[in-house]
Amino acid sequence: MTVKEGLRAHARTRAGDVRTRPGRARTQAVRAGGASVRADAHAAEVSTGVEGESGHTSPAAPATTVAAGRAAQELGIRRAEFELAVHLGLIAVVSAPGGGRPRVQEEEIARLREQPGFPDDLAERVRTVGTAEGAALLDIAPARFTRLARAGCVSPVTFYLNRYRAVVWLYLADELAAFAAREPELLAGRTPSRMRTILESGADWRPRNWRSQRIDRLLNRTRDPWVRTAIQASALDPVQLAEVVDDPYERAYLVRVRPEPVFGRSGSMAAREAMGELMLADDPDEILWRRVNLTLELDEAREDRPAPLPGNDGGSRAAPAARTDVVARTGAAAPESAAELASPLARAGSARSAVTGAPTRRGLLARLGWRGRGAG
Repeated sequence: MTVKEGLRAHARTRAGDVRTRPGRARTQAVRAGGASVRADAHAAEVSTGVEGESGHTSPAAPATTVAAGRAAQELGIRRAEFELAVHLGLIAVVSAPGGGRPRVQEEEIARLREQPGFPDDLAERVRTVGTAEGAALLDIAPARFTRLARAGCVSPVTFYLNRYRAVVWLYLADELAAFAAREPELLAGRTPSRMRTILESGADWRPRNWRSQRIDRLLNRTRDPWVRTAIQASALDPVQLAEVVDDPYERAYLVRVRPEPVFGRSGSMAAREAMGELMLADDPDEILWRRVNLTLELDEAREDRPAPLPGNDGGSRAAPAARTDVVARTGAAAPESAAELASPLARAGSARSAVTGAPTRRGLLARLGWRGRGAG
């Protein structure tokens, strides 16, 4: 499929807020020129397990539920695609009675099967492509696609490790089509000067954008302030985290309530180690941005309830019900400079006082322990 055909199909399917994607048969021409989607999806099945991290769960599963494997079969998608759909908020899952792997209500399966365009629409919305196939989809050279991704124009949704243990990023074909419709001028002609500056500096926004989208999707799945704080904390290494959250009991609690992949951590040890490294912010501006967000979420959590002491988790208040709204896949990234933090910093200055027993509230920058990081 050329980019023109993709744009025409994309424009037709946006009408009426119901996206009906072309069948898989229409994408065979793309596969001949790049890496196979099936091969990429199979590799993703043994990757990091990130696909299921933002799936929302409800407290108890009714009797009419099925296991994830059977749900994937009834929906006509592979297991990796199913977990990605849960991560994107397209499929709702519920907690199994007495713990265990989440399950899917039969009503949810029926709802999805009744949607227009089923099963091709659902399969297309979770279809991922690598660099070669993404470039073919946009009708550009793979080198230009890589430059667009490194500059942050398109954001990966997941990744896997190849035989050389190198990270291979995967992108939603649906998001690439939307990008082509939104920014056609970036697909041809000279590279804009701002993008050239980013690329010449050696920057690579792919990990940063992946972290940003992952965190946003997880935040949109919960209203519990301590879980939200734990999600923000997951982007900081232990040293950075200790500078913001100085209470060791609170840090231990953040580890306990941090969301795990819905269907467990799969993949090799190397894949899990790679994910652990990619989850951590590594740019001074991004680190500052994550510290600011962590501080604001921590204030809200302390005002809601204190973190329980070790062995006393049962006395903490139950978390509110998870949100069920579908996450908007925006691709927004963290701000590029500390100057863009003016608005959240101003809001922080007028935030409410901490609850009794919480550390004395100080200026936000002082509490961040920021001493000119990223100034050079």
